[in-house]
Amino acid sequence: MIVDFSKFSSVGVGGKHEVAILDEGSVEHFDGVVIGGGYNILISPNPPKLGMLDKKFKFLSLKDDILTIGAATKSSFIYNFSKKNNISNFEFLRGIPGTLGGLLTMNAGLKGYEISNNLISVKTSKGGFKKEELVFSYRKSEIPGVILEAKFKVNLGFDISLSDQIFKQRSNQPKGASFGSCFTNPKGDYAARLIESVGLKGYKIGGCGFSQKHANFLINYGGATYDDVTKLIKLAQKRVFEEFGVRLKTEVVVL
Repeated sequence: MIVDFSKFSSVGVGGKHEVAILDEGSVEHFDGVVIGGGYNILISPNPPKLGMLDKKFKFLSLKDDILTIGAATKSSFIYNFSKKNNISNFEFLRGIPGTLGGLLTMNAGLKGYEISNNLISVKTSKGGFKKEELVFSYRKSEIPGVILEAKFKVNLGFDISLSDQIFKQRSNQPKGASFGSCFTNPKGDYAARLIESVGLKGYKIGGCGFSQKHANFLINYGGATYDDVTKLIKLAQKRVFEEFGVRLKTEVVVL
């Protein structure tokens, strides 16, 4: 399948590339990179071999106190399902884009709430793994193979006030085509503060720039290219390191 990444990816940057549709059989032998919903990725003009999970991996199944979720299931579906079924610990997903595979890969979360909190196990192209066998840290995980599905322990009591509170904390996030956060927050500091401190809040290169509303959001204002984005990212890393000795790490995955 040919995918136009200027329309598919959340940042709206990239050309047209072949993407293989993978089922449980073919994913086992796939030697490229599996993408999810096009969030948090930057596609170069010459990306590696790309794959996408078949739509059969979009599912949620609730049995007793176990919730099984397919890796291609969107975060909005998970949030709405948990709200409807009074399941707690997914409140933080409100407003977070992506699919379960990407959420687990990045260990997505906000202020103490992480997708791995209630995780029981993960099924991948390399087999099944209990949470205790995997490594999760801030915005990072180590999960062998391609994620296919995961099981979570169900705790009842969806907290709408918590959901509203977390959503309100995201109210400062700018609109427009972006990755979401461009950089992870360094320990004890904020990437947005550092970027603003070196004079790059609102700064543009070509068709993209760091938002005037939130400096850690790189926005495609129209017609941004791969080179525009990578130049802006490198400039921020260079200035912040020179000024503060801090190496900014991207949340964005460059392919």
